Amino acid sequence: MKEKGSMMNRTVKSAVAMAAVAAMSLGALAACGSSTSGDDAKGKVYYLNFKPEAADQWTALAKEYTKEKGVEVKVQTAASGTYEQTLKSEIAKTEAPTLFQVNGPVGYQNWKKYTADMSNTDVYKELANQDVALKDGDKVVGVPYVMETYGLIYNKTILEGYCGMDGAVVSSVDEINNFDTLKKVADDINSRIDDINKELGTDLTEAFASAGLDDGSSWRFAGHLANMPLYYEFKDDGCDLTAGEESIKGTYLDNFKNVWDMYVSDSAADPKTLNSGALNAESEFGMGEAVFYQNGDWEFSPLTNEENGYVVTADDLSMMPIYFGVDDENEGLCVGTENYWAVNAKASQEDIDATLEFLNWVITSDEGRDAITNQMGLTAPYDTFTGDYETKNAFAQAANKLMTDGKTSVAWSFNATPNVDDWRADVVSALTAYTAGEG
Repeated sequence: MKEKGSMMNRTVKSAVAMAAVAAMSLGALAACGSSTSGDDAKGKVYYLNFKPEAADQWTALAKEYTKEKGVEVKVQTAASGTYEQTLKSEIAKTEAPTLFQVNGPVGYQNWKKYTADMSNTDVYKELANQDVALKDGDKVVGVPYVMETYGLIYNKTILEGYCGMDGAVVSSVDEINNFDTLKKVADDINSRIDDINKELGTDLTEAFASAGLDDGSSWRFAGHLANMPLYYEFKDDGCDLTAGEESIKGTYLDNFKNVWDMYVSDSAADPKTLNSGALNAESEFGMGEAVFYQNGDWEFSPLTNEENGYVVTADDLSMMPIYFGVDDENEGLCVGTENYWAVNAKASQEDIDATLEFLNWVITSDEGRDAITNQMGLTAPYDTFTGDYETKNAFAQAANKLMTDGKTSVAWSFNATPNVDDWRADVVSALTAYTAGEG
């Protein structure tokens, strides 16, 4: 597999800054806290968690499992944007993770010698659709613990109120079904903030929540928004939508630029401060200051958690596609995963067995299912999540409705990007320079 990282960075910066795409090579895309000690005889579990937003819940689950089963479970969470680096460091240690995550077929290539075959495990057999497992030939090398959805979160109460105002660009939210209309609506909202607040009694400051380019936010754009041009080009070329191809032409980078420019121009944030770390898009949206917020269904839980003090409620929340100006008529939400559990094949058999038993407990116990569905707000792809543990997530429900209506969910094509942390850092650097007028 070939590396073309520096070429990719130069071309991304050129494409975003000049909106003129000649070619863009992504390089090496794939082909078309410890608990109390338990009994060593039972084995032990060390989970290196990918999701910082779920760190507290995983730590609590580890403590509960140790309390119930007497098996030591350690959970460590990597800082945002550092998972691969942290895993490389931890896997080299004597006490290496027994459970870790890979982000898809490209990420798997870095860790294939460490992944145990999960074909005969309970956690694989409980998948509602075994096709979503990560496989290498007949070997099951990873199982997703969550299927996720992202798009444009919107405050439907405010947006519906706007649609009823004199002079609104649209009279119904349903009319926002393509990029051109979305941009006209966002532009109009952003230019009429005072009028909207006066008529609706709202506290808006912007149409779009800030597009932060700091480590805690930049993945929304370097990963999730950047997914869109990859998806449509892979689709054109007829290759695997999540494995991708060796290089791309950059056909849809103009569309990427158009969406990014809308995010920046229809926000109250100073474009030169997007990488400052001082912005909090979740808070802006949660406090009713923004109508639109690009993010995923994992935001449902924090936005509706009363302890966070947000003014939005579950009834205010919905999600629409990131209309990209390509196939808007048929586009659904972005549905997929970059969270595959993998078990360390180099761990002792006792630790492997303990790890698999822990995973089975997570997806079958009341404690585990409640944590994933109700505390983390995630949608698990297992047959065991029924009744009280079926998703209550409005964003996941929106994805299901769009699929029922015949829309095509957008695959997570960014799983094909090489050396994901470095690749995203290059995209962030290009976006930062462009947005600050330096690119």
